[in-house]
Amino acid sequence: MEQSKILRLVDHTALSAVTTWKDIARLCEEAVRYRMASVCIPPSYVRRAYEAYGNELAICTVIGFPLGYSTKESKVFEAENAVKNGASEVDMVINLGDVKNGEFDRITEEIREIKQAVGSKILKVIIETCYLDEEEKIRLCQCITDAGGDYIKTSTGFGTGGAAAVDIELFKQHIGKNVRIKAAGGIRSREDFETFYKAGVDRIGASCAVKAYVE
Repeated sequence: MEQSKILRLVDHTALSAVTTWKDIARLCEEAVRYRMASVCIPPSYVRRAYEAYGNELAICTVIGFPLGYSTKESKVFEAENAVKNGASEVDMVINLGDVKNGEFDRITEEIREIKQAVGSKILKVIIETCYLDEEEKIRLCQCITDAGGDYIKTSTGFGTGGAAAVDIELFKQHIGKNVRIKAAGGIRSREDFETFYKAGVDRIGASCAVKAYVE
């Protein structure tokens, strides 16, 4: 399989708590070299990365990360601040407590307000599938569709499990026509990348793409 097609779907990711600027610079340079979709980096590095590499690649960051239980107002501020600093894509984590409480209207409204905050920029909504049952996943597909989210994303990579092909198939059955799919979490080997590519995802979030395909 042609590696360039897969690499162009990758959000090249570095979200460790101890990520350094040297790590971010290397990530950005790799993303430019291999024409990846974006780099996904901590919010504190967005402005610096944008100033150094913003003319060459898309900058993505995360909000409400990784647990999702910040207040809606905090997430809206984070999103606005990320865009102000140069992010063209924002990945948000939903409030899983709201899911378990069955408060799907609250989730829809939170996504809607964050989408309004980012405007024309891309909003990816992380639902953390490892903590959800099938019915909850289906309800969240509807929440994201109704709220105008651009992507449904499987996982943060910090939960108890990551992306699974069975969830991709479920999403495809239940998301609206304007919602795309990002697989993330535990995608490390060439086989993993090719599994999700063949499943038809539009993005793959991973830190190991270069190791899997180049090194």
